[in-house]
Amino acid sequence: MLLRVIISPQEIRRVTLQSLPESVEKLCAALRTSLGLQGNFILQFEDPDFGNELCNLTDIKDLPTDRATLKVLFTFSDSVSHSTLDSASLSSPTTTSSVDWPGPFVIPDFSHDVELQLRAANDSHARDGTVIVISKGVKSEILDKLADMISKYTPYPSKDQYESVAKALVAEHPCLEEPGSAKGWYCWVFSLKFKMGNYRQKLMAAGCPAVVVNKRKHGQTSCKAVKKSKKGEIHYLPNLPEGQSAVTLEENRKTMLLEVQKCDPDLQLLDELMTATFSQRRKEIIGDEPLISVVRDRWPALFNERQISGEFNRLVTTDLLQSFLNGLDALVPSLLELYKVAVSSSRRLSLSSVMQCLDKEDTNQNRRTAALLGLPRFFSEDTSDIIKMCDVHGETLDVIMKGMRVGLLIGHEGVLNDAFPLDVSNVAVVVEETIVLHNLRDIPTGFALLMGTIYCLNLEYPRSMRYSFEFLQKVIMKIKTDHCSAKIHGLRNKLLRYKL
Repeated sequence: MLLRVIISPQEIRRVTLQSLPESVEKLCAALRTSLGLQGNFILQFEDPDFGNELCNLTDIKDLPTDRATLKVLFTFSDSVSHSTLDSASLSSPTTTSSVDWPGPFVIPDFSHDVELQLRAANDSHARDGTVIVISKGVKSEILDKLADMISKYTPYPSKDQYESVAKALVAEHPCLEEPGSAKGWYCWVFSLKFKMGNYRQKLMAAGCPAVVVNKRKHGQTSCKAVKKSKKGEIHYLPNLPEGQSAVTLEENRKTMLLEVQKCDPDLQLLDELMTATFSQRRKEIIGDEPLISVVRDRWPALFNERQISGEFNRLVTTDLLQSFLNGLDALVPSLLELYKVAVSSSRRLSLSSVMQCLDKEDTNQNRRTAALLGLPRFFSEDTSDIIKMCDVHGETLDVIMKGMRVGLLIGHEGVLNDAFPLDVSNVAVVVEETIVLHNLRDIPTGFALLMGTIYCLNLEYPRSMRYSFEFLQKVIMKIKTDHCSAKIHGLRNKLLRYKL
C-alpha cells in the first residue's frame, strides 16, 4: 500500500507498506517506525466521498485500499489539554523537529543524473575498488541535498551526527570513499560542516526561529554560545502556528491575562491559550532571556503545577510527573542499596544522616526523598544554595532565599534534627531568589516541578549540582540518554548490576 504522509507543510513523506494494517493503532505504530515519529498523534485522511476533504481516521476500513493521503496531527496529554495542534505549529524542517535523529541516517535520493553517475561508479568500485573522481557540481549537489535533510532534524548538528551522515553516505555509495582516510569519510565531515554553515545563512534569511535567535546583533563581536536544544527538547523553538501572526498571539496572551485574574478561571480555556501562545513564549524566553519577574508579569498562567506540566509536555512530549516518579520508583531500591554500601565502606559518610531518616520512618515517600537527597551527597556536590530547609514559622524567606538562582525550598515546623523533615509542611520552587511555585505536596513532586521549571524557563543546571541534575534527566526521566558524562554512565551501570 502506498501512502502520502503530511507531517507538516514542508515535510511530506512517501511510505510504502506491504499491506493495509488491521487497525488504526497498528497503522500509527507502522508510521512511528518508518518515519521516526514521537509523541501522541491522530491521523486524518483525504475522504473521496467528500471531495478528498480531510476527515479523522477512526476505522481502518474507511481508508482507500491501494493508495491514500494521510495527515499527522500531534496532540498533547488529555490531563493537560484537550486541544490539538497541527504539527506545523510546533515543528518544521527549519526548526526543532518532532522527529528524532535517525539511526542510521537515511541518505536521500539525488537528482537522476547524479544517481546514474553514482550507480555506475558503485559498480566499478564493486569490481575493482575504483573510487570516483567527483566533480565540483556533483559534490555540491550531494552536500546541498544532505544539508537540506539534516536541517529537517536540527540546524545545529553535533559532531556525532555529522559523522553518522558521512558514514551513511559512504556506506550507501562506496565509490565516494576517501582512499587516504582511515575511516573513508573523514573529509566528508568537514565538507558537511562547511555546507551547514552556509545553509544556516539561508535558513536565517527565510526566518527560521531556531537560527534567527542566534543572529548577532549590530556591533556584536564576541561569539556567544549557540542557543539550541541541549536537554532533549523536541519542540525547542517552534514556528508560529499555521495561519497565526504575532498580532493574534498577543491578543491571545492578553485574553489569558484577563482570565487568570478571575477568582474561578476557566482552566480548559487557559490550557488552550497556553498551547496557542507556545511559540511566542518560547521566542521571548530563549531570544530575550528575560528576568523571572518579567516572565511572571507577561505569563502569570505558567506558574502553577498544571501549566508547568503542560509546558514540559509541549517541549519534550513526555508527561512530567509520570516520567519522573515512575523512573524514580524503579531506581529507589538500587540507589538506597548503593548508599548503604557507600556508608558502610566509609566512602560517603554524609549519606549516613539521610539513611538514618529511614530508620525512624521507612515509608515509600521517605524512601523517594532519601534517594533524591542522597544523590548530591553521593556525588560530593554542594547543595547549600540549591536545596534549603526552613521553619515555616520562624525564619524570614528573603534571608533564606538569598543566593538561590534556582532550587527547592523545603518547609517544616519546629527544629530540624534530621537530614530532611519527616513531616513536610510546604515545598516551593525558587528562581532568582523568587518563589515561582509553592504548596507542592512533597519533596519528590518538588524535584519533578523543579526539573519542569528549568525546562520551561530554559535555565542551565546549577554547576554545583550538575551531576545530580544530569542523573535526574538522563537516568530517571530517560531524556537524551545517549550522551552521558563518564560519572553518570558509571553510576547507571552500577545500578543496573544491583537490579540483576
